[in-house]
Amino acid sequence: MFFYVLQNKVFTSVETVSQKLENWYNIFINNLPNIGVAIAVMILSIIISRLVYDITLKLIYKRIQQTSIMKLIARVASILVVLGGLFLSLAALNLGQLLTSLLAGAGVSGLVVGLALQGTLANTISGIVLSFRNNIQIGNWIETNGYAGQVIDINLNYFVLKEADNNVVVIPNKKIIENPFKNFSLTTKMRISLVCGVDYKSDLESVQNITITTISKFFDQEEINTQIEFYYTEFEDSSINFLCRFWIEGKSGLDKLKAKSKAIIELKKAFDNHDITIPFPIRTLQLEKQGLDQLKAYNAN
Repeated sequence: MFFYVLQNKVFTSVETVSQKLENWYNIFINNLPNIGVAIAVMILSIIISRLVYDITLKLIYKRIQQTSIMKLIARVASILVVLGGLFLSLAALNLGQLLTSLLAGAGVSGLVVGLALQGTLANTISGIVLSFRNNIQIGNWIETNGYAGQVIDINLNYFVLKEADNNVVVIPNKKIIENPFKNFSLTTKMRISLVCGVDYKSDLESVQNITITTISKFFDQEEINTQIEFYYTEFEDSSINFLCRFWIEGKSGLDKLKAKSKAIIELKKAFDNHDITIPFPIRTLQLEKQGLDQLKAYNAN
């Protein structure tokens, strides 16, 4: 009796498996055209994704100088094409429910990953945005976040400056986007402001003429269609101070320093040739007679 029951169960199981296999075979045969379409769509999407990758690189080649960001954008475009092909393939196989589940899972996963990598994603997106901005490019001399230097790289996560002392500063891209920056390379002209003081005995009109003549000699203002500005600003304890402003052709903070240094050297030479004194602070002490006698006695001893 036991063997008879066992035999029936085995027979029933084998029959059930056979029916399942037969049903799957029938489904496979019935859906064979759809499977062919799905495979063709996937192969086509892969081929198109490669073409999109190459075309995207060519389109953004002149707009973006950073190779890493160029490849990232092209790769994202190609991945989107492949994902589109995957969704079309699933739709061709009548797997709409699976497609919905994938979209829901992708949404939840994207939310979790986004929260976990919030800082990194912010820097990455900022790097992509910086790559498309025309007002900041590699090679520009900028001042931002308390640093000044030449832009040598805009990466996916950070921004690299080389300062005048050859030190390299790495700044997160997010900081560049959120904070103001000064770009010295956007214009070809820079204004130099030079402050100096002359002795009270100096002829102020002569000082003004000598200063303007000297600056004009070494920094031609006619070529850039500008004029030298000269103003006396204040009476100091030992000098009368003036402000001289002129323009130069330059695109970096280093050009500004060189021009200012040259102007100081030549202006000092011109003042020396015309006996114009740039005074140093002088302090006059007035002593009582008793104190003066004590000082004389001290010096005598």
